[in-house]
Amino acid sequence: MMMSRGYTRLASSMFTMVSPRFFSTAATRGVLSNDMVKTPAVGLGVRCRSSMAAIGGGDKEQEKKQAVGGGGGSAKDDKEIVSYWGLDPTKVSKEDGSPWKWTCFRPWDTYRADLSIDLKKHHAPVTVLDKMAYWTVKSLRWPTDLFFQRRYGCRAMMLETVAAVPGMVGGMLLHCKSLRRFEHSGGWIKALLEEAENERMHLMTFMEVSDPRWYERALVFAVQGVFFNAYFLGYIISPKFAHRVVGYLEEEAIHSYTEFLKELDNGNIENVPAPPIAIDYWRLPPNSTLRDVVLAVRADEAHHRDVNHFASDIHYQGRQLKEAPAPLGYH
Repeated sequence: MMMSRGYTRLASSMFTMVSPRFFSTAATRGVLSNDMVKTPAVGLGVRCRSSMAAIGGGDKEQEKKQAVGGGGGSAKDDKEIVSYWGLDPTKVSKEDGSPWKWTCFRPWDTYRADLSIDLKKHHAPVTVLDKMAYWTVKSLRWPTDLFFQRRYGCRAMMLETVAAVPGMVGGMLLHCKSLRRFEHSGGWIKALLEEAENERMHLMTFMEVSDPRWYERALVFAVQGVFFNAYFLGYIISPKFAHRVVGYLEEEAIHSYTEFLKELDNGNIENVPAPPIAIDYWRLPPNSTLRDVVLAVRADEAHHRDVNHFASDIHYQGRQLKEAPAPLGYH
């Protein structure tokens, strides 16, 4: 009988030691609360104890918040994400000490647009691939003009949903290539991803001054789905053709934004104050207007034109992009 009790105590102790490792927290709590198990959990590791303490602490913290808020809680508490991993949002301030309110980009991502760039530069198509790229882009302009006509705000949004795709696709494929070949990319992965992010910020800016209609949003799904896959295949087959297409797309973008500026100058489009996101992203003066934003965006497109024509020229010379340092930070 005494041996039987000894075995029972030994089994209980062993179960207590290993239960947190093999069973869920809820199941372990249920077993530990049983009257049969009275031996303290001596074998629990530091890791298991800290996790259980964190879980218990989280429950107490939540109960405290509910008690303070009268059970309902404030809107801020409802949106707060509680975790014990200790990853708190970075607190950033502007130069004047005021809090930085944008989470999609930081002060070190901002810059002043170079408006002195040559907007009239054009790569004359000479080879067969160049002519294919040129006329492919030209053929896409006709349905765009027909659909949007003179609604340049919505036109800009549609343009940016497409323009942000090539940099991401090219950067992703170069990233995979770098992994496969165990080699550096010469900075081109970062350069192309910077381009994609810059184009996306254009879209976020124009969303503040224009509201797309439901069928325009639906069109984005269709166009992006077709263009992403087409550009993906095109880049795999011929990167020099893919970059040349983007170079000509950016030339068309410069033309579109020039027409946008004419409409603003003629008073056909109201020159509203610049959105706060644009003022912070391009470091514009506080009293800037939509015209100043369009000037900055057009300059960005001119820089993207140069980068992609440059990348295509490298491939035409029979070289790899990694052999020429990427123009990082070239806005």
